[in-house]
Amino acid sequence: MRILIVTQYFWPENFRINDLAAGLVERGHEVTVLTGVPNYPGGRFFDGYGLFRRGREEFNGVRVHRVPLGPRGGAGGVRLGANYLSFALSASVLAPLAARGRFDVVFVYEPSPITVGIPALVLKRIKRAPVLFWVQDLWPESLSATGAVRSPRILRAVERLVRRIYRGSDLILVQSEAFAPSVARLAGGDERIRYFPNTAEAFYRPVPREAAAGLPPLPDGFRVMLAGNIGAAQDFGTVLAAAERLRDRPDVHWLVVGDGRMRQWVQEQVAARGLGGTVHLLGPHPPERMPGFFAHADVLLASLRRDPIFASTIPSKVQSYMACARPIIAALDGEGARVVEESGAGLACPASDPDALADRVRTLAALPAAERARMGERGRAYFLEHFEREMLLDRLNGWMEELVNGAAS
Repeated sequence: MRILIVTQYFWPENFRINDLAAGLVERGHEVTVLTGVPNYPGGRFFDGYGLFRRGREEFNGVRVHRVPLGPRGGAGGVRLGANYLSFALSASVLAPLAARGRFDVVFVYEPSPITVGIPALVLKRIKRAPVLFWVQDLWPESLSATGAVRSPRILRAVERLVRRIYRGSDLILVQSEAFAPSVARLAGGDERIRYFPNTAEAFYRPVPREAAAGLPPLPDGFRVMLAGNIGAAQDFGTVLAAAERLRDRPDVHWLVVGDGRMRQWVQEQVAARGLGGTVHLLGPHPPERMPGFFAHADVLLASLRRDPIFASTIPSKVQSYMACARPIIAALDGEGARVVEESGAGLACPASDPDALADRVRTLAALPAAERARMGERGRAYFLEHFEREMLLDRLNGWMEELVNGAAS
C-alpha cells in the first residue's frame, strides 16, 4: 500500500509515530510523511532546519515532506495556538504539492492538536483515500483540563471542529478504551472506533545495569525516575510536594529525564523549596538511551494531574517502563492506574495526592530488591501480551487493508 501519514510532529522530534512509520516500511509499504519543521519541545527550530530548509528528507525508508509553520516558542498560549493553526493552514494549502501522487490510505497521528485533522480531510477529498485518525489526546476536554482555554465559546467552536473531523474519518483509533465514549459522542456512534494502544520501540527492553554505560553521574540511594515531557499535565507540583514530605529520607532521590515547557518552573521550585539535594533534572537524552537510565532506577514514576480527561488516558511512558521490566509507581487515576495494578507491575495511588505518592515511595523502598524485580517482570509479561509492537502493527495493517479493499469495492 501507499500510505500517507499526516502528523505535526515527526523525527527528529521524539514521538511514537516515528517507529510506527518505520514499522510500516518494514512490512513492505511505501510510506510518506507530511509534517512540519521540527521545534518540539524547546519551541525553536532544530539546528539545520528553517521555514524553507530541508523540506524533503528520508528517515528509515520513509519519505518526509515538511511544510513551514510558526515555532511553539515558550510557554505562551498565543504562540502555541499560532503553531497549531499555522501547520493546519500550511499543510492544507501545500499538501497537493508536497505529497504528490496517489495514496491508498491517509493515516493521522493526533497527540495534540486536533487541527492536524484539517489537512487530512483536505487530502481525503483530493486523493480520494480513506482516513484513519489515531486519537492520542481528547479535544476539547484536554484544553479545559490543562487550563489552556477557559472560554466556553472557544471550547464549543473546538468541539464543532472535532465533530467534523471525526465524522469525516473512515476509521477512528483510540489509544485508551476509556476514550471511546467521548469519541463516539462526537463521531455519531461507535461503529468506526477501534482500540489501538501505544506500544514501545524495540529498543525498550531490559538492560543490565553494568551494560548501561555513558550515563551522567547519578546520586547513590533509592532512585525514583520520571522520564518524558515536563509539562502542566505531568503534575510536577505533586511530585515536588511528595519530595518535600520525604525530607526525612535524604537517601531517596527524584531523577527527571526530559524537557518541556515547565522545566524552568520546576527548576525554580526545586531551588525555592530547598530540594536541590534530592531532586535532580538530568535534561533531555535520546530515547535509545532511556533503557540504560531505567536500569539504574529503583522505581519509575508516571504522573498526571487529577482530571477526568487524564483519568481516561494511558501515558505512553507506561508501555516503555513495562517493556524495560522496571517496577512502576502510577500517580494516576483511571486507565493508567488500572493497567499498572492489573499487571502487577507496581503500585498506584490517586493523582494529585502527594501524601499517597510519598507513601508509595516509602513502601517500595522498604521492599526487597528481588520483589521489585518481580514487579518489573510481571509488567514486561503484560506488555508482551497487550502492547507488543509487531502484534499491534499487524492489527493496524489489517484495518488498513480492510479500508482499502472497501474503498475499491
